[in-house]
Amino acid sequence: MKKNTIILLLAVVILLALVPLFLFKDAEFGGSDDAGNDVIAEVDAGYESWATPVLEMFLGRELPGEVESLFFCVQTGIGVGVLAFFMGRFVERRKLGQGE
Repeated sequence: MKKNTIILLLAVVILLALVPLFLFKDAEFGGSDDAGNDVIAEVDAGYESWATPVLEMFLGRELPGEVESLFFCVQTGIGVGVLAFFMGRFVERRKLGQGE
């Protein structure tokens, strides 16, 4: 029963990710940063941001998209590693009977 549930959930997740790509072929999928910038431009056209990303400040120019994606992936990997480490420790504690 547990294996069937996991397979069903994985299938649902895959469908949720792929169906919009096929249903909306000409759609542009943007992130929340893009949507936020668009709303700010509509509300106040003269708005200037008060913060600059640290790496852009040191480099003196904007980071390429590939580098931003790399940093995001590295950050995600570190976060997943930390979560997996602590979840594994909790599971092992419970198996050994120390978690009570």
